[in-house]
Amino acid sequence: MEFEWLDMIMFRNFLYAIIGVLVGVISAVLTYKLINRTTKFDIPVELEKGNLAVGVVVSGIFIMIGLIVGLIIGMSLN
Repeated sequence: MEFEWLDMIMFRNFLYAIIGVLVGVISAVLTYKLINRTTKFDIPVELEKGNLAVGVVVSGIFIMIGLIVGLIIGMSLN
């Protein structure tokens, strides 16, 4: 089997990974905005005050981004 630079399966998997990362980041941003709208406080203002609980929530969102991106890249480029 000869290696080709423009292998369609490899290109399609790369495209799936890029689309998956974009969907993951967009969903994380929408989740952040949804949480900011549904709570009675403003997340950026609370972070400036040094509220640790809000920081944990925001860090959970970033961890979610990392898990989504890692799983999508791992599964699509496998």
